Amino acid sequence: MSKRQSIEIPGFSHANPIPVASRIGNILMSSVISGRDPVTKEMPDDLGQQIVNIFSHIRSAVEAAGGSPDDIIKITFWIGDPATGRGALNGEWEKMFPDENSRPARHTETLAESGPSQVKCDFMAVFS
Repeated sequence: MSKRQSIEIPGFSHANPIPVASRIGNILMSSVISGRDPVTKEMPDDLGQQIVNIFSHIRSAVEAAGGSPDDIIKITFWIGDPATGRGALNGEWEKMFPDENSRPARHTETLAESGPSQVKCDFMAVFS
């Protein structure tokens, strides 16, 4: 039996044969997650809604692996225009991580590709 466990969540999957996340022991690492709507599977035009969806996917993935957002240690975001998207990103960030003394590390970079996805992320969690 493999010690690696693939994590899948309802409403989000990749076109390629890769899981949403992968867990070995107490470490969980995600693949790239986009803001696709979990019900319609469509990509919203609105950046704010994509960000809401991404945070929903993050929560679902970490919970499917047996943890909670408190186990997330780092999230990297790629966003089309960090200057205009930072407000929406920070709003959802503070909802998921309200305690300013207990937030994961975060890095935000510019999303280089064009297309309907205006924001993407990946994350790492460590379970105790």
